[in-house]
Amino acid sequence: MAIGTTTTTDTDRLVIRQEVLGSRRLSNYWWAAVSTLGGAGFLLASISSYLHINLLPFADPTELIFIPQGLAMGFYGVAGLTLGLYLVLTLAWNLGAGYNEFNRQTGQVTIFRWGYPGKNRRIELVYPLSTVRAVRMDLRDGLSPRRALYLSVQGKRDLLLTRIGRPIPLKELENQGSELAGFLGVPLEGM
Repeated sequence: MAIGTTTTTDTDRLVIRQEVLGSRRLSNYWWAAVSTLGGAGFLLASISSYLHINLLPFADPTELIFIPQGLAMGFYGVAGLTLGLYLVLTLAWNLGAGYNEFNRQTGQVTIFRWGYPGKNRRIELVYPLSTVRAVRMDLRDGLSPRRALYLSVQGKRDLLLTRIGRPIPLKELENQGSELAGFLGVPLEGM
C-alpha cells in the first residue's frame, strides 16, 4: 500500500501510516535546473547585447540589437530565473510532503503536510475515527486524468489522501482504497 513513497503498518494492525511524497520528485529537480540555466542564459544574452561584451561561450549575442531583441531576452531571462527560484524553494521546503496516520489506539486520524513557511508551515488535521464516514475514490479519465483517494469526514470537506501529480494505477488505487476502508470499517465509495 503506497500512497506516497512508503507505507508502514504495524503487526497488530492498530496503526496505518502512509508517507506522502511532496515536491521532491525527479521531474521537479529537472525543471528547476532547466528553468534556472535557461533563464541565466537568456539574461546573459540580454546583458551581452546591451554591453556589447560576449558573456556566453557558445553564442555571440553582441550582434543582437538591444531594443527589442535584447530587452525581450532580458524579460525571458528574469521570468526563467524567477520560475527556477520558485522551483528550488519548493524543493527546499518540500511542499506537500507528509503522512496520513490512522490510529485505532488513540482513535484518531491525522493528516499532516508541509506548507509554505510562516505560521501555517505545519498543516496538521486531526479527527476522531468515529467521524470518518467513507473512503472515496475519484476517477476521471481524459486529457487530465485524475485518480485519487479522499477521506469523507462528517461536517468537513473531503480530505485528499494521495499525492498530487502522476495518476496512480487503477488496480493500486483500488487496493489502497479497499484496504483502508476495511481497516477503518467504513464503505468504499466511487467504485
